Amino acid sequence: MKKAMGKIRVLLADDQPLIREGLAIILDTQPDISVVGQAADGREAIDLAIKLAPDVILMDIKMPHVDGITAIKEIKKHLAQTKIVILTTYGDDELVFEGIRVGAAGYLLKDITRAGLIEAVRGAARGEAQIDKAVATQVLAEFQRMANVIQRRTSPPAQDFPPLEELTPREETILRLLAEGLTNAGIAEQLHLSEGTVKNYVSEILGKLQANDRTHAVVLAIRRGLLDVHNGQESR
Repeated sequence: MKKAMGKIRVLLADDQPLIREGLAIILDTQPDISVVGQAADGREAIDLAIKLAPDVILMDIKMPHVDGITAIKEIKKHLAQTKIVILTTYGDDELVFEGIRVGAAGYLLKDITRAGLIEAVRGAARGEAQIDKAVATQVLAEFQRMANVIQRRTSPPAQDFPPLEELTPREETILRLLAEGLTNAGIAEQLHLSEGTVKNYVSEILGKLQANDRTHAVVLAIRRGLLDVHNGQESR
């Protein structure tokens, strides 16, 4: 099914009806967003996703019958362009890492504000990774740990990576803010730049790091030693 009148088509997957209904009420008030389906478990989420081909899916991790991680993996086989954002709680960190590994575009805490939810859906539809600032440090630290393990097992030392075009100081700053979970709008506000300028910088960063998206850029930067998530500063 095609996007109706330019609206962002959203599928909700959560086993708690109250959460699904609340999310639907919030999102359907927006003129540019339409909730096209609701799933109560991972199996239903897979079936509806394949049937409806939504632009964005908000996916709970812990659901009966088929869990969210399995659903994400299966949906991405059929719908590579659909952006799946995990709905999580503080206790779900390990599952969040696995969800992002199998294709999720990011994650949101379930106590997100109304405005934050709406902007997150719009950002996901634009292709922006959604990383809640409250738990970004823990997740990025785990990415670093996993990247270090993978590098020791399968990769040459960091200095043996193919050379990349050097990031400018401004690009390094924006990369650090990406790692902190800021959106383009948030970065623009913090650095007193236009959102369009930030978007151009992000595109340059992705190109220089040879990354597929913002999350991939952060992971690659960690593996190459360009970011140190333990102190929040770039490694030099």
